[in-house]
Amino acid sequence: MLKELVISVQSYFRAHEFIQKHRMWKWIIIPGIVYAIVFVVSIYFFSRSMNQAIQWLTLETGLQTWVNKLQDSWIGFLFTLGGVMLWLILMLLYFSLFKYIWLIVGSPVFSYLSEKTASVIEGKTYAFSFRRFLSDLWRGITMALRNTFWQLIYIIAIIFVSLIPLIGWITPILAVIIECYYYGFSMLDYTCERNGMNKQKSIDYISTHKGLAIGNGIVFYLMHLLPVIGWVLAPAYAVIAATISMHEMGDDQNTI
Repeated sequence: MLKELVISVQSYFRAHEFIQKHRMWKWIIIPGIVYAIVFVVSIYFFSRSMNQAIQWLTLETGLQTWVNKLQDSWIGFLFTLGGVMLWLILMLLYFSLFKYIWLIVGSPVFSYLSEKTASVIEGKTYAFSFRRFLSDLWRGITMALRNTFWQLIYIIAIIFVSLIPLIGWITPILAVIIECYYYGFSMLDYTCERNGMNKQKSIDYISTHKGLAIGNGIVFYLMHLLPVIGWVLAPAYAVIAATISMHEMGDDQNTI
């Protein structure tokens, strides 16, 4: 898995060189600006509503009143820390759902970027087919829904674990790893589909190469730490990097 993580991370640097060399900025900037605007607006409104929901929950259940009556600084600290953990996990849950909506809406662009990247790397042209375009779009939607379901199951379990003192402190890390894996999964699936893998074969392949998916997702989320520029570039860089990493694995292991 370590080798796959390294390959996946290095692919982002290769993706940057690839984009510059082949002048693909128009396919990066325009969708990226739309993504960044929607991302900022949705995060703002969700954060406000989530804070209100957590406050309402603690007051209605009497948990806040119980903690105040105890007047124990240590319990108060644990309670506050638990609230922070819950907030982080809920933010990840929201970001996950937002991400899948974006994946569905942006599927035609992502599919094109992956195909364009492979076309240049492999030195061959993929003829456009409207029927295949619709098939790719439907596959992107169904895979996104499938991944949403499983990730939601894991996140709900993590939310319950996050309420357990001490043990719950590690749950944000688990949530981030799961989030990275499923985002990278979606990026890698474009190449799997183009290389003739049906959905089950794609699932099996990516499951045995988790490092590629996790590494792709990690860099994608790290790019969000760079305001505006990172938000604009992250989606397109992720799909191009995933295509490059899959090609490298194919060359090394003849898996594709």
